[in-house]
Amino acid sequence: MRIASGGIQHETNTFSRIPTTLADFERDSQCGPEFSAGETLFQLYRGTGTIHGGLIEAAEESEVELLPLLNVRAQPSGAVTREAFETLTNLFLERLQAVLPVDGLALDLHGAMVTEGDPDGEGAFLERVRELVGPDLPIVTTLDLHANITPRMAQLSNVLIGFDTYPHVDMGERGAEALRLLARMIRGDVQPRQAFRQLPLITLPPKQCTLREPMHSLMAEVHLLESRPEILTATVAMGFPFADIPDAGVSVLVTANEDQAIADRAADELAGRLWNLRDELQPELTTIEECIRFTNEEAKGLVLFADGSDNPGGGAPCDGTVALQALLDADFQGGVVGILYDPETVDQAHAAGVGATIEARIGAKTDDAHGTTIVTSARVRNLSDGVFIHRGPMMQGLAGQLGRTATLVIGGVEVVLCSNRRQLLDAEMLRICGITPEDRRLIVVKSAVHFRAHLGPLAAHIFDADTPGIHRPDFSRFDYQRLRRPIYPLDSQVKYP
Repeated sequence: MRIASGGIQHETNTFSRIPTTLADFERDSQCGPEFSAGETLFQLYRGTGTIHGGLIEAAEESEVELLPLLNVRAQPSGAVTREAFETLTNLFLERLQAVLPVDGLALDLHGAMVTEGDPDGEGAFLERVRELVGPDLPIVTTLDLHANITPRMAQLSNVLIGFDTYPHVDMGERGAEALRLLARMIRGDVQPRQAFRQLPLITLPPKQCTLREPMHSLMAEVHLLESRPEILTATVAMGFPFADIPDAGVSVLVTANEDQAIADRAADELAGRLWNLRDELQPELTTIEECIRFTNEEAKGLVLFADGSDNPGGGAPCDGTVALQALLDADFQGGVVGILYDPETVDQAHAAGVGATIEARIGAKTDDAHGTTIVTSARVRNLSDGVFIHRGPMMQGLAGQLGRTATLVIGGVEVVLCSNRRQLLDAEMLRICGITPEDRRLIVVKSAVHFRAHLGPLAAHIFDADTPGIHRPDFSRFDYQRLRRPIYPLDSQVKYP
């Protein structure tokens, strides 16, 4: 049995001014400027908590010949340029053509890619794939929990399987599930019938977290649904709200074996349950000033302030300074801000060396939506090359690259700076920069939710930040022009079904 695999992953924030270019995919994919395939991808992903890690593990267990053709990604930002999308899609199609015939195709996509030519990037990619392989080749596609699933995507893939967790700690499991289900389809053991429901609902990241209610209980119900013998898989996609496209928002899929009516009834049941939770999915935000007061007067252990408005994992610049400025103004002691994207200041610190004092201009160099540049004297405490291995449950075992880093001390606050824009989602990212999280009082985390997988267990208190930015969990901040309407909670009079 021969199964080809591959994909292009991007989560597009249409409110970002920064286009996503081919160079961004070259930098972030870790497989060289040639986007190497085959053995390079086996070496990169084998034994890791990623989709392709799961595909590889399940293929080797099942004695399936897996043919990884392309697996590329870029950090979330603005729309993917036409050049980048066409170059990567054509490269995948050329490699796929070269290995045909195959028995099936496993696609590793995100589900929220917007290109300069199409608000439904994954739908466009799947369309091109179907044109090459025809209507009969089995295709199973994995998607992020934040996928903005479109009818075109559901129609072109036999089965869509989304992540069950946020933080995304089940990527390896979903990859393995996709490979095993695809193998069963090829053998003729199952005949999937997929039902797709798109709700008139859009939600924000903090309460999409599956470690919190109501999502924790909802996902338990999803797993109970999947335990039924007639159900092959079920997905709740919470959507990516920072994309002004018609199909942004929440959807569900249920895939049954052979019986479309069973899939339809289960999808309606799951969609109705989710719709009833709509008011519980709205977040509560806390200002940095209130967080400082709480830390000084009430906290019993480490406090994390999740600056999700400046989350690079959702397309924000990651150089916002609002929280840092507030800590400095309060003369706060024992605080950390990380990880800020500021290659200019990193270069300055490396030139000066550990122990030196520099006159720094920190942050707010991308736009004016996330604070103002802080001009200050700072002592260089730590320098590193930014190379690390993910030790937490998310992407465990996968190599990471922050670019060169610098840890600066300003009064009682340490600021961790990096040269590659990355979300702080693993404690190892701080440890290689000389920060032991357990020894600090308050850490401002440039992340919305993913930090909870590894840093969360270290904290006694976690607050969702009330700060400005293009990833702010506040719908009043965004002027949607293309989003389908009516949709809750932007519109009050919405009925479903």
